[in-house]
Amino acid sequence: MKNNMGSTDRIIRFIIAAIFAALYFTGTVGGTLGIVLLIVAVIFLLTSFISFCPIYAPFGISTCTVKKKES
Repeated sequence: MKNNMGSTDRIIRFIIAAIFAALYFTGTVGGTLGIVLLIVAVIFLLTSFISFCPIYAPFGISTCTVKKKES
């Protein structure tokens, strides 16, 4: 797996995951929608930690900064 997520993308996913988890655990969102949001939060956390998004790969999307090679 080649990293395809930059730091900004990772931070945004982490914040969204925290919001979804807070909504679920405070009881603001419940039922099926709450469970779906919790699953999405877990997926966002996992992809943030490993810096790889499987949805980006088939489309060739990468939010990583390109490192310049020094001569």
